[in-house]
Amino acid sequence: MAEGKEKKGFFKRLVEGLSKTRENIVSGIDSIFSGYSSIDDDFYEEIEEILVMGDIGINTTTAIIERLKEQVAEKKIKDPQECKQLLMDSIKAQMAVGETAYEFENRKSVILVIGVNGVGKTTSVGKLAGKLKDQGKKVIMAAADTFRAAAGEQLTQWANRAGVELIGGQDGADPASVVYDAIAAAKARNADVLICDTAGRLHNKKNLMEELRKIYRIIEREYPEAYLETLVVLDGTTGQNALAQARQFHEVANVTGIILTKLDGTAKGGIAVAIESELEIPVKYIGVGETIDDLQKFDSDEFVNALFNMDSHAQREE
Repeated sequence: MAEGKEKKGFFKRLVEGLSKTRENIVSGIDSIFSGYSSIDDDFYEEIEEILVMGDIGINTTTAIIERLKEQVAEKKIKDPQECKQLLMDSIKAQMAVGETAYEFENRKSVILVIGVNGVGKTTSVGKLAGKLKDQGKKVIMAAADTFRAAAGEQLTQWANRAGVELIGGQDGADPASVVYDAIAAAKARNADVLICDTAGRLHNKKNLMEELRKIYRIIEREYPEAYLETLVVLDGTTGQNALAQARQFHEVANVTGIILTKLDGTAKGGIAVAIESELEIPVKYIGVGETIDDLQKFDSDEFVNALFNMDSHAQREE
């Protein structure tokens, strides 16, 4: 019951958060649907332009339009108005998260969380710990982002709030040694999940790569039985820049998922579609605010419905 209520509240916040993106994308598309009497090249081109401007990205937009054209031909659709649902379905198809996306919830696992400063990484680690703890899991957090002085303090606050144990190093300590200590603690306490907050200094990719390699080696050596999940945190407000960051992190780490933050009030929410489609890395969590409940598993149906403001039923019940 509580979860349903939390979900509906989240949908409402998502609808509100995506309002600027909606103004960008959906209002433009709606005017195309009502402004055209037939489906022709100009009609498709205008939709294409709006999607690209909404940060959905060129490659993704091309794939969405191709799918739309196929379906229009297949269903012999003549009225542009009838394309709206097809367009929504086409966008959803670009974003589906696979069945095994949350495998780490079912196994003993290590979740490495990386991301540059300022994207909400440490906060996301804290929220994720809280969510997994609420599922009844024994969670340990590792403060392995030892280069940013505030990160350890921030994580300590989240650990207290979520009621989970935190293994920390001194500022400037070797991140890999913190992970080593945290693995020992996770094994000793029989923890279900170990979440490691690690640094992500992309401007110094070589150092980052070395550091991550070291961390991966320690996990493989000390905790081979653990399922390894690597999540990259990206700031949704940065649009194409977030896509570029995801691409760079993917070059240095085996990224298995994305946490997309700050979707409350950005005009660039379309970037969620682009990341999923262009990099084939699923967006697994999205954040629309500051509390633990503001981080939720990503649901492509819910996201696209919120983008097009189509689920009035959920809002009416609010």
